[in-house]
Parts: sequence; C-alpha cells; structure tokens
Amino acid sequence: MFSSELKKGSVELLVLSLLAAEPRHGYEIGKLIEVQSGGQLRFRISSLYPILCRMEKKGWISSRWVEKVGQRRRRYYRLTPKGERALVKQQETWVEFAAAVNRVTGLSHA
Repeated sequence: MFSSELKKGSVELLVLSLLAAEPRHGYEIGKLIEVQSGGQLRFRISSLYPILCRMEKKGWISSRWVEKVGQRRRRYYRLTPKGERALVKQQETWVEFAAAVNRVTGLSHA
C-alpha cells in the first residue's frame, strides 16, 4: 500500500481520469481505483465523497441523482469542460513530476 500522502496528491487525477470515460457514481469510482490499481490504492467511500464535493465546487465535475428500477438512488458524477482542462493539466503535471523524481533517484520507466 502507498502512503496516504501520495494517495492524497493523486486522488483528483484518478477521479478525473475515470470520469473522462463515462459518468460514474461514487462507490463505482472507489472500486475502480482499487481494482485498476491491483489493490494498491484504496479509498474509503466516506473520504471520497468530500473530494467529489470539492471537485464539484471547483466546477470540474457535475452530478445528478439517478434512480434505476430495482436499485437505490445514486448520485452520478460527470466531467465538465472545465474538468477536462483540469485533467489535461494534472496529467501533464504528473508526467513532469514523475520524470523529475526519476532523474533524482536514477530510476527510469520500466
């Protein structure tokens, strides 16, 4: 497992990346992060919702309640145009950060 500080710095990038594909509800976002990271990244759902709320206040995502037959009501989040721009910027920043760390540590991409 990675430190909470590393996860905290990357959670917005992870969420924006997942929402770029399609709208998703909070629980699905948390589970996809866990599954796609091979279990290395886990977020408690209770800690993910305040992040989603903060991202919505920034205008990066929007949400709406959806009711499906036989299922409970869920809040689905989607990327906004402002969120798409934020995703590109965060991806660029992440690549630059990783390259700088690799230069300092002598590590290269495997």
